Parts: sequence; structure tokens; C-alpha cells
Amino acid sequence: MTGAWARATACALVIFAGNARAHERVVFPSLDPPSGPPVMLVGHWFAAAPAADGAPAGAIALFHGCSGAYDRQGALDRRMRDYTAWLHERGWHVLIVDSFGPRSEREICTQRVGHRRITMTHRRRDALATLDWLAQRPDVNARRIGLLGWSNGGSTVLAATNVRHPDVAASIARPAFAVAFYPGCEAELARGYEPDAPLLLLIGEADDWTPPAPCHRLADAGGPDVELEEYPHAYHGFDSTAPVRVRRDVPNGARPGQGVHVGGDADALARSRQRLESFLARY
Repeated sequence: MTGAWARATACALVIFAGNARAHERVVFPSLDPPSGPPVMLVGHWFAAAPAADGAPAGAIALFHGCSGAYDRQGALDRRMRDYTAWLHERGWHVLIVDSFGPRSEREICTQRVGHRRITMTHRRRDALATLDWLAQRPDVNARRIGLLGWSNGGSTVLAATNVRHPDVAASIARPAFAVAFYPGCEAELARGYEPDAPLLLLIGEADDWTPPAPCHRLADAGGPDVELEEYPHAYHGFDSTAPVRVRRDVPNGARPGQGVHVGGDADALARSRQRLESFLARY
């Protein structure tokens, strides 16, 4: 663990502690290959309020995008904080999973996809380890565990629910549902997508970082277990209030080397929250 990462996670605990009922930093092993020691993942666990009947609550694991789990000040990313509070209001436990800090990376947005040291294999195995960890908790209803991710974290959700991956097919712990905001869909589309849980895809029509067309084809391939909603004129990161800007430091995207648009869209934000709420209400 690097000193900077340790300070960042400690800072995150302090800044966000007052915004949730209970915040605990947890550590658990990823499902890395058996040839070496597993990476010890860091999670930020926010427990739901106890139910009146004492029944264990459902849990949702959140997977960050290529920018990582923290902002520049070392606090948990605002999107993570907002969704945690929103999910808490609806009675869910929340676990934010940091895949980058334990591997000494802060972000991978500025790295070309083929040159990234943290790959989708790492992230898929992190998600499978997360399912195992949640399913073993006595305060979690193991039949109500969900995965939710954004961008690279959304791609993580797709990979972790695709039974074409042998480790996914062999996993004992299975999600009840999955949600992916504006993921890159090309890799799982090329592999062939066979979901092991109902999936909700939420994408922007104008996204030039993770283009929507492959996600449409993936939804068609996934059959009735995959629902897709697309928002007109919305760019990558539409579920925020940040102004749209061009990130020219991103080498990937629909037009490599020309940058990508990122920013919020008020209509897409409101509609995606409504769709997410109706989807979660089934579980």
C-alpha cells in the first residue's frame, strides 16, 4: 500500500462519515490467479438501517469508472457519495469497491486500452470476489445482491455477469441483478454475451467515449434479460450536474486522439434515476 493511497482512503472515511448511517473500511482478497498472492481490495461499506422485522437487507456493490473511486482531494467521488445516499434512502446496503488503489493506480482514463496495467480481467475478478464477500455477510440477504457500475465499472459489470467467462460460470455467488451506466460493450459483445442476471443498460445517444451502437447489439444478443434505455443528445457521464466538456487527455473513444465529451444532462439524469428506481423495485 502506498502512503498516498493510505492517506486518500483515510481522508475519504473522514469526509463521508457524516453522510451515511455507518461507514466501515473493509479489506478482502480479489480472485487473482493462484500463481501469486491475491490483491487485497479495499471496500467502503455503508450499512443500511436495520429493518423493522430484523430481516437482512439487500446490498449493491458500486464499481467506479476509469477515474477511480476518489476525487482530487482524496474524498470518495461525488457520484459514489450521491448514489450511496440515494440507495440508502431505499433501504440498501452499499459497498464501494476500489480496484485501483490496491494496485497503486489512481486512474486509467489517460492510458490506452491495450497498455493498461489494470485489465478487465482484474476488475471482473474483483467483482466476483465482491459477490462472495457480500453473500457471506449475515446482515446481507444473499438473494438480493446487485452490481452497479459506470463506464469502465459498467464494463466490469458486463464481464462479471457473462457466463461465457469460465470464472463467472463457476462462481457460486450470483447477483440478483446488474446495472451498467454507459459501459464499453465491445469486448463482451465480441465474446458473446450470456447474462446470468437481469441487466439494465443506461446509455447516452451522443456518447463518443463508449459509443452506444455496440451496447444496442449486446442488448439484442442478451435477449429478454437485458433492458436498454438510451437518452437523446446525452454524453458520457450524463448522470451528473457537471457541465459538458471535452477531455483531450483521453486517447481512447470513438475518435482516438480527438478527445471525448463528458458531462451531465438534466433530462437524462432525471430519467435514468426514475428508470433505476423502477428497476430496483423488482428486487
